[in-house]
Amino acid sequence: MKHIRQIHKPDVSVSMPGSKSYTQRALVISALAQGRSLLRNVLISEDTHYLIDALRSLGAGMVMSRDDVIVTGMNGTIKDPEKAVYLGNNGTALRFLTTLVSLGTARITLDGSDRLRERPAGPLLEELEKLGVVSHSIGGYPPVTVQGSGLRGGKVIFTDAESSQYISSILIAAPYAQCDIEIELRGMTASMPYIDMTIDTMRHFGVEVEKRGHNTLRVAGRQGYLGRNYLIEGDMSSASYFFVAAALTGGTIRVFNIHPKTRQGDSAFLNILESLGSRVSNGEDFVEVTGAGLNAGDCEFDMLDMPDMVPSLAILAAFREGVTVIKNISHLRLKESNRLEALVNELNRIGIDAKESADGLIIRGGTPHGAEIKTYNDHRIAMSFAVAGLVVPGIAIRDEGCVKKSFPGFWDQFERVYI
Repeated sequence: MKHIRQIHKPDVSVSMPGSKSYTQRALVISALAQGRSLLRNVLISEDTHYLIDALRSLGAGMVMSRDDVIVTGMNGTIKDPEKAVYLGNNGTALRFLTTLVSLGTARITLDGSDRLRERPAGPLLEELEKLGVVSHSIGGYPPVTVQGSGLRGGKVIFTDAESSQYISSILIAAPYAQCDIEIELRGMTASMPYIDMTIDTMRHFGVEVEKRGHNTLRVAGRQGYLGRNYLIEGDMSSASYFFVAAALTGGTIRVFNIHPKTRQGDSAFLNILESLGSRVSNGEDFVEVTGAGLNAGDCEFDMLDMPDMVPSLAILAAFREGVTVIKNISHLRLKESNRLEALVNELNRIGIDAKESADGLIIRGGTPHGAEIKTYNDHRIAMSFAVAGLVVPGIAIRDEGCVKKSFPGFWDQFERVYI
């Protein structure tokens, strides 16, 4: 149990680990590449370890030294791991590796924790079938078994995709397909900026993605990645908790190892902070937020493109006068926890009127009180409610170790707020 202490107007600096999203993309792409890559500022977390172990079992060389990883690529040749590949609750790894293992010749099963078995892969498997991939699952959920026979190529269509990871999975493996692959996106695609991050990482390792109009992506087959040195920028999702801490406490917090011009879609959260009253300024390698009170009034936020910011926004909403509507986030029910249900439960627990809508949350701000917070083994629930404890006495976080999934050093950086 982690008991949170209050603080008023801190003036401190903290530093963020490497981006979880860029780390996982760089690991998979460099593992596929020809030659060696040096990945620097890698996020070393529970999810990272599961992915690294999986890529080793599939034939990639991985040598770790603190937050650097030297990767010896497989040059598109996938080894038979001779047992199921276990991925814990790493949904990104599940989806990325589902397409990757199709490039080989073995029959490979991807599996994970009980919660991972509740996270869908069906929409990806359906489109992979159009590319010649034979797979088996029960109802489109893990464990997923793929019979490797190469990726044929062709065209796939995703309509109202609830996860951008389906698209990124096919993009990452597409350079090794027998023919070109075209992906058409129809309707609303969740987390579109993450697709741009995938394209950006692919480009760094030597593969271009052609954009045709606003909704079609094309990758030439029969090519491949080349090993590179790659510096992974800091994680904007992790930084958001400290930005919210500044907003709530009225202090100033500088977050280092954050690129002000990042492609991470979560950087748009800074615009929300400014709209609610905080002051934001940038340095060469840091972003600084100063709290100046929270603007009152009813407001609405569409978080389709930055769903990981919803817990941070929910905490802000709890403290501001007015009703906050957060929409287009129904897919958060399929994250590490049912994140919408978890947020409503814990906001109610601290005395805030919150409820689910069909596609999001409705939160009426008030005066939160202390409580023991249940985390649902969800790192983002633990970190966001810890921030609330900086201004509300009596907040305690149960199972605080769940932060190791994405930010093992969170509590160390959190303590720096008190310095």
